[in-house]
Parts: sequence; C-alpha cells; structure tokens
Amino acid sequence: MQIAATTRRGFLALAMTALMAAAPAALMAQVSLATVVDLAQRNSTAVRIAQADVDKARASLSESKDVLVPSLQFGTGLPVFPEVGFTGQPPSIWNATVQSLIFSIPQKHYIDAARSGLLAASSSLKDAREQVALDASTAYIELDTVNSELETAKQQEEFAGRLVSIEQERTEAGVDPLSDMLQARLTAAQIKLKREHLETRTATLAKQLAALTGLPVGSISPDHKSIPEIPQVNGEIAVNDLAGIQAARLQAKSKLQVARGDNETNFLPQMSFVAQYNRDTTILNNVNSYFAKNLPADNFASGISIEIPIFDLGHRAKARESAAAALRSTVEAEEAQRQNEVQIAQLTGSLRELDTLAEIASLKQQIADEQLKSVLAQLELGNGTGSGPGSTPQLTPKAEQLARIDGAQKLTESMDAAFELAKARLNLLRALGHMADWLHELHP
Repeated sequence: MQIAATTRRGFLALAMTALMAAAPAALMAQVSLATVVDLAQRNSTAVRIAQADVDKARASLSESKDVLVPSLQFGTGLPVFPEVGFTGQPPSIWNATVQSLIFSIPQKHYIDAARSGLLAASSSLKDAREQVALDASTAYIELDTVNSELETAKQQEEFAGRLVSIEQERTEAGVDPLSDMLQARLTAAQIKLKREHLETRTATLAKQLAALTGLPVGSISPDHKSIPEIPQVNGEIAVNDLAGIQAARLQAKSKLQVARGDNETNFLPQMSFVAQYNRDTTILNNVNSYFAKNLPADNFASGISIEIPIFDLGHRAKARESAAAALRSTVEAEEAQRQNEVQIAQLTGSLRELDTLAEIASLKQQIADEQLKSVLAQLELGNGTGSGPGSTPQLTPKAEQLARIDGAQKLTESMDAAFELAKARLNLLRALGHMADWLHELHP
C-alpha cells in the first residue's frame, strides 16, 4: 500500500511538472505544499548528488565483496613474426585465468567499511531530502503569508488614500492644520513603500520556489489548507539522531574500519586461488627443438598463493594515513553533534520569545479590531457631548480611516509573528530529528 501510494504521488508530481512547464509563466494555479516538496526533492541538485553518492557507495560495497568471487580472464596473442630460439615461456594461442581471494582478515574490515559507507551515504541522502523539504516548506509558507499581507497592505493603502482626501478637505476648510495633511501623506507613502516591499518579496519567493521545483516563475499559488499544523515543539522532547549527524558517525566508523584493515595488512597473511589454462601452439616457432618431448596443446595449472607480510614501509605509511583520516572524521562527527545541541538550545530559547511575541501581536490585533468596532459604532450613533470644557468631541471619518489603518497594521504584524513562529518550529523539528514526522503529515 505504501509503495503504491508513493508511486501514485510520483506520477502526480510528474504530471504537475509537465502541465505547469507547458503552461505560460503568467498562468497561476494552486499547488499544494506536498506537491511542492515532492517536486523540490526531485529537482534538487543536492539530492541528486547524494543519490549519486549512494550509488557509488553501493558499487564500492559490491567491489569489496567481489574479490572473493572467482574472476575469469581471457587473453590471446598470436606472433606477428616467426619466433626463433627459446622465448622463456610456452607460446599459446589463447589462455584463460581464474583467480579469487580465499582468506583475508583485512578484507573483512574493508567490506565492513564499505557497508558503513553505504549506510552513511543513505543517511546523507535522507538529510539532503529533509533540508530541501525544509527550504521548500519555509518558502511556501512565507509566500502564503506574504500574499495575505500584500492583500492587507493594498486595503491599507486604500484607507490611507481616503485619509489623505479627508485631510485635504479639512485643511482647505481650515479645520485641521497643514501638518495633519502632511502627516496623512507621510502615512500613505510609508504604506506604499511597505506594499512595494511585499511585492518585491513575493517576486523573490516566486523565483525561489521556481528554482526549487523547476516550475515556471509565478506559476505557484499557495493553498493554505494544504499546510498541516506545525506541532508546538520544545527542546525537552526526545531527540532523534539527525540524519546528517548519523551520516557523519557512520562515515567515521567506515574510515576507522579501513584503518584497521590497512594496519592488519602489515601483519596478517592472505590466501588466493589461481587456475590457468593455456592453448599452446607450435605455429611460427621452433619450441619443440628445446624439449625432450613435443609441446602439448593443452596445459592447465592451479594453486593457492599465500602472501606473508614481512617488511613493507609503504603499507605502514598507508595505515598511519588511514588512522589519521579516521580520527579526523570522528572529531568532525563529535563537533557536528555539539553544534546541533547548541542549535537546539538557541532555537528553544528563541521559540519561547517568538511564541510570546505572536501572542502579543494577536492581542494587539484583537484590540485594534475592537477599537475599530467602537469607532464605527460611535460614528453611526454619535457620541459627542458638546463643545464645552471636558466634553467628548464627535468622531469624524478621519478617525475611521486611522482605525482601519491601525487594524490592518496590527493584522500584518500578527501574520509576521505567526510566520516567524512557524519557521522556528520547523527548524527546531529538524534539529530534533522529527522533521520526517511532520513531512508524513503532508501525505495523509
């Protein structure tokens, strides 16, 4: 069932790629977060490089094992000119050789090292896929947030335009000083700048998603409903081994096993099997003149070769080199673990602050909404108590636009805070090794 579901998602992703690539760049369609992540993982250069490393490691493991499997070699060589005299070896038309390694303790370490290398490459592939998924998800959620902020900014710009018109009329009528109109124009200019900034950010995110997925620029419209809820994680939950750290440990283990093999090569013997068949010939030579009997056509020999190391400075230097490489990889893996622990601590602290900031922004938005409702009610019913000392002046349409502008500003700040909180949670999920759990939510 799982394989069928995976295949189905693959076909859907490929179909989406073909359709979107054929469509003009101006055509925008809603694309789910799951599709964007799938396409990004398929299109990622880092993932393809990691996959190539897995294929290379798998071939290396097969190569280390295949030395125990007998290999067959065939050769032939006819003389160009007639041979004269004794050449040192019987002339043959063709020959076949079979050879294989029978016994070698160092080779066992090399096989184990290749197996660890394959596991390390697989973990690196998983880490690359998770990183691409994180980048694609973050860009997708940010684009969804910025699109909502842009709509709010456009509404805010309309409110600012009405405010400028109202202030201009009030200034011309002598009700408000010129500074109030200038302040209204300044507010409108600041909102315009914010809208332009959001449009620039939208274009940048569209290009980023296009580069990640391979789809045309501007063809992705986020579907907010496709974004699963991000769990409220913290640094106190169980920490799984991060795929990248696991890959570093396995790589260090692989190099340590290579170092053991290189070291034992200097002390332990190894045995090999060899068998050879020669089809000899007396054509174009006088080899029979040098033997008591004529040279037979069929010749076969076999044997076991035992190599005992006595003195080899080259192998000893190689063993020291491998040991140094293993030590370096071990230290790098330990450093990666420490850095991840520091990152978890930093993200946990930042997450607490961002959570509080999001709550504050949400409360400000609610307060602004209530204030807007109060202003609208007062404008509709009237609440002025007169013009005497201590009386409350009657609200004007100017107050309505200011309240609407403030409400839109607080809404934008709330959306910003919510995105920063979601981004921090995703990064903490990845640092804790739980990114895969959330990615499974994309494919219910």
